[in-house]
Amino acid sequence: MNLNFKNKRVLVRVDFNVPLNANLEITDDTRMRAALPTIQHILQNGGGVILMSHLGRPQKKLNEDGSINVKKFTLKNIVAHLSDLLKVEVKFSPETVGKTAAKQAVSIRSGEVLVLENTRFQKEEASGDEGFAKQLSELADLYVNDAFGTAHRAHASTTTVAKYFDKYQKSFGFLMQKEIENANKVLNNPDRPLTAIIGGAKVSDKILLLERLIEFADNVIVGGGMAYTFLKAQGGDIGNSLVENDRLDLANSLILKAKEKGVQLLLPEDSTIADNFNNEANFKSQNSAQIPEGWMGLDIGKKAIADFSHTIKNSKTILWNGPMGVFEMSNFANGTKSIAQAVADATSNGAFSLVGGGDSVAAVNQMGLSDKVSYVSTGGGAMLEFLEGKKLPGIQAIEG
Repeated sequence: MNLNFKNKRVLVRVDFNVPLNANLEITDDTRMRAALPTIQHILQNGGGVILMSHLGRPQKKLNEDGSINVKKFTLKNIVAHLSDLLKVEVKFSPETVGKTAAKQAVSIRSGEVLVLENTRFQKEEASGDEGFAKQLSELADLYVNDAFGTAHRAHASTTTVAKYFDKYQKSFGFLMQKEIENANKVLNNPDRPLTAIIGGAKVSDKILLLERLIEFADNVIVGGGMAYTFLKAQGGDIGNSLVENDRLDLANSLILKAKEKGVQLLLPEDSTIADNFNNEANFKSQNSAQIPEGWMGLDIGKKAIADFSHTIKNSKTILWNGPMGVFEMSNFANGTKSIAQAVADATSNGAFSLVGGGDSVAAVNQMGLSDKVSYVSTGGGAMLEFLEGKKLPGIQAIEG
C-alpha cells in the first residue's frame, strides 16, 4: 500500500459479510478483524476512510412485497462493533450512492471513518454497472481493495470501480496482499513434498482444483462426501453414502491421471458410517469400500486418520480445503479435527500450511489452532478459484 493517504478520502472495499444471529448480533467478527490493519494504516497516515461492503444476499431474500429487507441486511448492524474495534466513532450513510452519501463522504476528514450502506442493496452492484461504479469512485480520491473474499466477483465495488482510478490512485490492502502472497507460496516453487487435502460434499465443486493439484502436488488426500464417488468408481460398495453417479468416469480419470503423474492419491481406507443422517443415528467403523445398504459414510475412520496424518506430517507444504466428514455433527467431526491437529503438528515441525474453505477454517478456529497453522484464508470461493489458476477480476482490476 504505497499510496500517499495524507488528507485524502480513501474508498476501501472490505468484506464485512459477517454472520448475524436472530437478534442481528455479530456471531463471528473474523472478517472485520482481518481488515483492521488496512483501515488503521490509512487513518494513521492521515487519510479519511469510506468503507463499502456487501452483507448477505438481500436481492434474493426480499420481503413479501418485493422490497429489500433493510432491517436484516443493513450494514448499520455492524457499525457499533466496528467503532469498538477501531476505537473511533464510525459514521454511517443510509445510502450507498446518492446525495446523502456524497454529502457525508465530502465531509470525511483525516482520521474519520464512514460506512456506506450495503452495496448489494443496488441491483447494479452484481452486474458490475459502470454508472454505479463511477458514482462510488466520485466519493473519494483513492481506492483500496481489501476484500479477497469477493475478488472472484466482477462486481461494481470490487472490480469496475477500479477503472476510475489510475495506477497511482489504487492499491490492494494488507489482507489482499497476504492472501495472494500465501496462495503463491503453494502455487510457485513450494517446498516438497506438497500435500493437498481436499474434502467437502461433491467432486463437481472441486473438479478444476483436483485437476490442477494433480499437475503439481506430490500427494492428494480426498475426504468428505466426495470420497465415496471415487470409491464407487473403483468398484466399492458405498451403501447410501453421498455419490455423484454422473462423475464416476471423471473420478476414474483423475485416479489414472494421478498415477501417470506419479502423484499419490489417497482415499479413506475406513469410514465412520451411520444408519441415518443425524447426530443421534447408530454409527460404527467400516471398510470404506464395504458399506452395507442402509448405511452411509459420514466421516473418515481411524485407519484413514492414521494414514492421512502420516502423509501430512511428512510434508513440507500443505493445502487444506474442505472437511473430512459431516463436521457440524459432533459424532462425525473426529476426522476433520484430527486432520486439523495433524496440519498444526506438521506446521510446528517447519511445514508451510494454508487453510482455506469454510469448514476447514471453522475446524482450526474451534480447536484454537488458527495460530498453529501458517495462514488461514478469509476467502473460500475466491481462494478456490485462485488455486484453480483462474484470473480473479478483483485482482486484475488493480494489477491491470
